Amino acid sequence: MPDFCAAYGCTNARSLQTRTRGITFHKFPKCSERRRQWERALRREGFVANDRTLLCSEHFRNEDFDRTGQTVRFKAGAVPSVFNFPAHLQRPVAPRSTNASRKSGENQPMDPEQDQPPPDVALKAKLDAAMATVRKLWREKSNALARVRRAKKNMKALLEELKAKNLINEEPFYTCL
Repeated sequence: MPDFCAAYGCTNARSLQTRTRGITFHKFPKCSERRRQWERALRREGFVANDRTLLCSEHFRNEDFDRTGQTVRFKAGAVPSVFNFPAHLQRPVAPRSTNASRKSGENQPMDPEQDQPPPDVALKAKLDAAMATVRKLWREKSNALARVRRAKKNMKALLEELKAKNLINEEPFYTCL
């Protein structure tokens, strides 16, 4: 059974393509208060999440994730906040009530979410792929360094054993002219 994102208008399904784009899928929290926060964030009338309901990582900010381990986890209190809602689901912005408040708000956007451009999904996927490559290269580097340390240790042990059996002496194999 395919797994789909529960967000309004999101067509992401768990597949090899979404995995290569760096999109992860997450179950709703078991804690009833956090689950209600996630359900309210979706703005779907009458929506109740079940045990298999999922949200994709595109509906969370990068700061909401803890990617230090092998498994992608949420930081404490993470709530989905990146959506592309149609006009009827947008939260209304209250108009300014006095001349002074209208003047003070002329240079500032009334809704900070409207002022920011929507997240560039392709750019996010490239960044996530690059970060995964960096993590993989760091892991390979540390594994290579560990192999070098083991090889040096084995070489020293072998030389000590050969010296103990008087099969080699302390002098180097080559002589300087």
